[in-house]
Order: sequence, then C-alpha cells, then structure tokens
Amino acid sequence: MLRVFDFLFSFFGLLFGFPLLLMIFLVGLFDTGSPLFVQVRVGRGKKPFKLVKFRTMSKDTASVASHLASSSSITKLGGFLRRTKLDELPQLWNVLLGDMSLVGPRPNLFNQDSLIKERDNLGVYNVRPGITGLAQVNEIDMSTPALLAKTDREMIDSLSVSNYFKYILATVSGKGSGDRVK
Repeated sequence: MLRVFDFLFSFFGLLFGFPLLLMIFLVGLFDTGSPLFVQVRVGRGKKPFKLVKFRTMSKDTASVASHLASSSSITKLGGFLRRTKLDELPQLWNVLLGDMSLVGPRPNLFNQDSLIKERDNLGVYNVRPGITGLAQVNEIDMSTPALLAKTDREMIDSLSVSNYFKYILATVSGKGSGDRVK
C-alpha cells in the first residue's frame, strides 16, 4: 500500500513540481555550474543506487557524510535549499523508480562502516531507504550511528499508513533540520 502512495506522490510531485524544479535547476547553474548532485548510496538489500539531489555544496567538496563536511562548502543557494529541504526534491525521481520510499531510513554512503554495521545488525537494509523518517524529524543524523540505526529500526517496526503521513507532514512543516554540517 505504501508503495502505491510513494508512486502517486512522486509522480504528481514531479509533474506539478516541474516548474519549481526547473527554476532551482536554472538558479543552480549560476550558483555552482552543476545544479544536480548524483552520489552512489546504499539501498535496499545493500544494493547500490544513484541518489539525485540539488547540489548544496561547492563541486570540489569531498564525497563524505554531511556531518564530516565543512560548512564553508555550502553555497548561498545551498544554505537556502537545505533550510527549506528543497534540495531533496529530485529524490522524487528515486522514489518513482523504486530505489527509495518517501519514508524510510536515510540512505548512507558505502564508506560509513560503523553505520553499515549497526544497520546490518538491526536489519535496516531490508527496507527501501527514504527521504524522511523518524530519525530526520527528531534531528538524529549519521553522526550517531548506533542511535540512528536503533531509531530506524523503531520506525520500521511501527510504520503504518498513519505514521507514513505523520513523518511526511512533519518534514514538510519544517520539523527536523536535516543533516548536520560541521
């Protein structure tokens, strides 16, 4: 049932959000010269997939988890996109393709060994990663691997249609600050 919601929301989000996506893309061309950011992440079953976001950091920023990146790497447009969570909009494409869900554990990088171990132990990779979830609305990020994995498992175990909409509404209304940057 949730996959049906994922498909419908991502399809109509991309369709009706296209003017906004195009505008951010065009402004991003002037901001960084490369407005889209594509990165290989760990997906369901630990299979790799290419996550798409709007670029919020300069192009020469190292490919590390956000909490390990320097805040000086964030561009002016990137700061706005992060605060408003608009940088996540291109991930609707990942949801449409079935690589992600709107609600699920945030997909991590393959070089985040301690998080992978913690999530593996709790079976977090048995579900599709998501754009938002319990950890995100409670400001728990990848800098605390054990807590994040435990929170992800809690969300998976209690995920219902009601909670699915609760996490989406909490995210859209501004709860949670996104990934921390040092």
